[in-house]
Amino acid sequence: MRTMGLDLGEKTIGVAVSDLLGLTAQGLKVIKRQGQDELEELAQIIKDYEVSTIVIGLPKNMNNTLGPRAIISQEFAEVLKKRFPDLKIVLQDERLTTAEIQRQLISADISRNKRKKVVDKMAAMLILQTYLDKNKM
Repeated sequence: MRTMGLDLGEKTIGVAVSDLLGLTAQGLKVIKRQGQDELEELAQIIKDYEVSTIVIGLPKNMNNTLGPRAIISQEFAEVLKKRFPDLKIVLQDERLTTAEIQRQLISADISRNKRKKVVDKMAAMLILQTYLDKNKM
């Protein structure tokens, strides 16, 4: 069974999955947010990759409080719990992950247009890798 990581944005969801051993995260895709369509696409990924756990990035404020984006992540986690009751749903602190990914891409001299296409997927990968590293057996 694999673990799936999600970077929840206003317009897109970055998706990453773990390897079968749960050691490394690989960026998978970016899903356009379109209501029920996004849940159907996630359901297909869960089936195809035999996902048992979903890790959702929780964008806390720097002072550890929850702002509007974090509340949206919590609400999305509740939707997933109802839709996929057999799966473990986890919220993972993701402070500054997108900023870190942007910094890495800029230092690698990746154009702004190319960065926009991969940043959500890479942020999901970083969220998932952080979770995997914290929960090594």
